[in-house]
Amino acid sequence: MPNSELMPIGVFAERSGLTSSALRFYADSGLLAPAVVDPASGYRYYGADQVARAAMLRRLREIAMPLTAVEAVLDAETEAASRLIDEHVAKVLEDAEVVRHKAALIKASLTDAPRRPIAALKGPVLADAIEQVLTASAPDPGMPVLGGLRVEATEEAVTLTATDRYRLSTRTLVPAEPTTSTWAATVDGDELRTAVAEIRRSALVRVEATSHGIWLRMADREDRHCRLLGERFPDYRLMLAALPEVTTRVTVSKDVLLRALEEHPGERFSLCLTHRGLNVLASDGKHADSLLPATMTGQDLRISFELTTLYPAVSTAIGPDVMLDLRGPDQPVTIRSADRGDLTTLAMPVKPDHSA
Repeated sequence: MPNSELMPIGVFAERSGLTSSALRFYADSGLLAPAVVDPASGYRYYGADQVARAAMLRRLREIAMPLTAVEAVLDAETEAASRLIDEHVAKVLEDAEVVRHKAALIKASLTDAPRRPIAALKGPVLADAIEQVLTASAPDPGMPVLGGLRVEATEEAVTLTATDRYRLSTRTLVPAEPTTSTWAATVDGDELRTAVAEIRRSALVRVEATSHGIWLRMADREDRHCRLLGERFPDYRLMLAALPEVTTRVTVSKDVLLRALEEHPGERFSLCLTHRGLNVLASDGKHADSLLPATMTGQDLRISFELTTLYPAVSTAIGPDVMLDLRGPDQPVTIRSADRGDLTTLAMPVKPDHSA
């Protein structure tokens, strides 16, 4: 290699983003050997064609990839390298979840606060309810409570509620055992999601509360702890009480409606409801899919939605048919099962001119 293409270790360090000491370490490790080592002085020189490998090595180390895996990625073809990176990320996330869970248990054990029994619920039912209701939550750094699940327990029922201000989902569960507790708090949604798999595999889950979190006690499984969110949950009951009367009610096959929404080309659309059936219209109102069979009572109505708002609300509804209760083009629509009312979702429309 001509000397003009070589650069001393300091210059190469600057171009690659690695320190000189890191380059010496990677050279000794066999990951990035210098192009030339001066036999007399021991000075190390690198070639311009080694910059890309050095930069990739640096990026892989930045995501905490071990040296053996780094070497495998650097020497692999593109597809195999991508697969190795994905495997590393999955392992890091798995390890992080284990650490997060153990840390939560350690923190919870720092205080001797008594656990208050809240309710005993069937695990598979509770797991489904958590997943269904949390579809209406959303991460919001400015308002973390919108990523939580509101849990309200009475002697007769346990109600789960979530909202992202555009949707609101709520489901009421009947306890598997009698309880005398009345309790309400907002639980971290992400921590509940990570516990869902264990909850689903447990026949019975006992929910116990402390001042800072809830414990999910499951037979033959390690207890899970989920922290409480201190922010005030939106007063959704006040909003529900203020809703006007339903003016239009339509019942339609859940699968048929979902298929129509999936095939619709736009991000926004309108539902045109008449006694002939239900039509999904494009934003310009000119393109219409085939009329969907539906049963309607009340006034004809055209109402517009974002796909990301209405689709999750319909997809999580229980049962083969969904019922939509509508109150006008600018009011929330209530989506529930046509024959089971324990999961209810409200979805906000957009204005007919498609502004938010």
